[in-house]
Amino acid sequence: MSVRVTEEVVRWCLRFRSRRSPWQQRGFLLTTSVKDPPLPSQQLAHIWGTRQSQTCLDRSPVNSVRFYSQGGIHSKDLEEKELLSSPVGESSPLAEIQSDEQTQRRSLFLDRVQQCGSPSDVLDLTYQYSPTVRQVSNCLTRMWSTTKKMSDEQRRYELQLMFEHPAFAKLLQKAMKGVGHMSNDDMAYSLLGMVKLGVPQSSRVVQTFLRTCQENLNDFDEKGLSILASCLEHMDSSTNADALKEGMRLVVEARLPGIKTVMALQTMMRLLGKDAPLNLKRKLEGKALSMTDQFSLPNTQYMITTMATIGFFSKPLLDVCSKTIKENLNGIPFNRLFTVLQSCRDLHYRDFDLLTGISEYVASIIDVWTKKQVVLFLSVFENLAFCPAALMEAFAKKVITNPEALTLKDLLCVLKVYSSLNYDLQHQRQQFLESLSRALDSYLHKMSGFELLKAVYHLCLLGHIPSALLEHLLQSSTLEKFNATAPRFLPHQERMFQTVNLCLRLESPPLPQPVTVPPSVLGNPAPSSQSVNQWLQQGLQSVLGDQADTMLQEMVMVENFYLIDAVISKPLPKQTSLTEASSCAGEESPPAESSQRIAIICTQHSGFCYGTSNPRGPLAVKIRHLRILGYNPVLVTEQELQSEEKRTDFLRGRIFPEHLRSDTQPKVEQPGS
Repeated sequence: MSVRVTEEVVRWCLRFRSRRSPWQQRGFLLTTSVKDPPLPSQQLAHIWGTRQSQTCLDRSPVNSVRFYSQGGIHSKDLEEKELLSSPVGESSPLAEIQSDEQTQRRSLFLDRVQQCGSPSDVLDLTYQYSPTVRQVSNCLTRMWSTTKKMSDEQRRYELQLMFEHPAFAKLLQKAMKGVGHMSNDDMAYSLLGMVKLGVPQSSRVVQTFLRTCQENLNDFDEKGLSILASCLEHMDSSTNADALKEGMRLVVEARLPGIKTVMALQTMMRLLGKDAPLNLKRKLEGKALSMTDQFSLPNTQYMITTMATIGFFSKPLLDVCSKTIKENLNGIPFNRLFTVLQSCRDLHYRDFDLLTGISEYVASIIDVWTKKQVVLFLSVFENLAFCPAALMEAFAKKVITNPEALTLKDLLCVLKVYSSLNYDLQHQRQQFLESLSRALDSYLHKMSGFELLKAVYHLCLLGHIPSALLEHLLQSSTLEKFNATAPRFLPHQERMFQTVNLCLRLESPPLPQPVTVPPSVLGNPAPSSQSVNQWLQQGLQSVLGDQADTMLQEMVMVENFYLIDAVISKPLPKQTSLTEASSCAGEESPPAESSQRIAIICTQHSGFCYGTSNPRGPLAVKIRHLRILGYNPVLVTEQELQSEEKRTDFLRGRIFPEHLRSDTQPKVEQPGS
């Protein structure tokens, strides 16, 4: 008898043995169409019936969703277990031939799976080929990977088709039945694929996989633990998920010295999350620092984002990563670079050289980036309180050339950045502000009342008051919209109106017709309950102790808006004319009295652009207005006042620089001495 005839007889016997009723073959899975594509997992949870699941390792019952309607164990389950466990025929020639055929079929199936372009394509393929337990994992992984590069709309549509596909429930049922025969990696990949595809996390199949992973956790290697960690990062809290997370924390802590790859370490760090004990985070930090010689460029970028994810600030580790990124800026794509900056913001970490390098790099190839990307860069720099001078200079030229390319959202963001960072565009300033104003005029009738207020406010901070926008803002129809402002936003809104009002009164801009801000939107300035800084008070008393004819006032309110920590008034020198004094004290108008008024402003470092002495938006406007009112503003920070030994000399040098200059001038020897 030929081999082919023998094979046919064996196949006929197997088919006869595995015959079942039509009801058993179809399984009668209960499926309906998904009504809401964006939320397939929620719909799916109601499609299949519920049943009390098996007890997890800690014996806590979990309510879960099952995937088939009939209870009990089908005969197919027993047949599959028998076939998987049966050792018969392992050494016969027929078994070897069948093994070769199965290998070829598996290889063909995997090739076909890799050619699929959507989850439905993979499910269609499972009709032609009955996937093995190993291939079930390949199918789920491929289904997830095909959706990665889809747009949000296409992904929702494809997932809807997937949940409606009759083969999907059968594939999940097969995965659940075969989970005990999967390798640990396949088990982890299958769970990750299901979670990423939106299978309900409370479903029986997901909970079964979680329990099986718990049972085999000690047997997982570094790769399997990394996959599990990636999966659990996207899972909600549940009895089994939390138990698995806690078990993984114990395993990670025990195996920490033996972790060999940076990526595995980072995945474990993300798994432990913000709730991990500080001593464990310190151990992770030490392990990471011991592996810095293995850090690739992607590793350094991912390490910064990982630290932001777990809420752990490690300056030594961040400095190492920053150094590598600084040296390899060329070629880093937008998403990674932007994510690094966002993570630095979340961690409150700023490296001046890194930020300067990124600014110069983005500016050097600004034509490569889209306007949206550049605006996002500017926004995150502003969140870091860092002034990217090179980028702001280059982008201003782009705006002057083509302001119409910016959307309303872009324009408002650009105004916020440039006004907040108080960057001096010098000879380009007027062109830049006029270009922005013209672009905003085109959106005049599309802006909401609050958008209009923000636009006018930020332009006023920049010293440019747009007539068209201002007139539209102060129309009664527009002002009526602000009556519905929620109470929590009202103080900020009133503050912006008060700033606009002060700019109109103090700066006297040339407008076609005079306009005023009505008192109804200005609110009542809240009385200040602040007290003068104790270090500043002590320092000023020491400085003024030997100064005759000087007067000190503390916590002075000016124009019912600006609070000055201290005002020192002293007579003008007799040899100095009023005109000369006004040029020192105020650029636009002379002081009201025949005395010099020095306004001492104590501020935080956050009032300045990071790494510079350049004041940011509101502080810059305050200085500008105080000079108009005849004050000579002097800025000091709390950090500069901390040293008791140096405090007096420091303040004396800031307040009376003429004394400092006279002390430092070299003495000229008289002839004959």
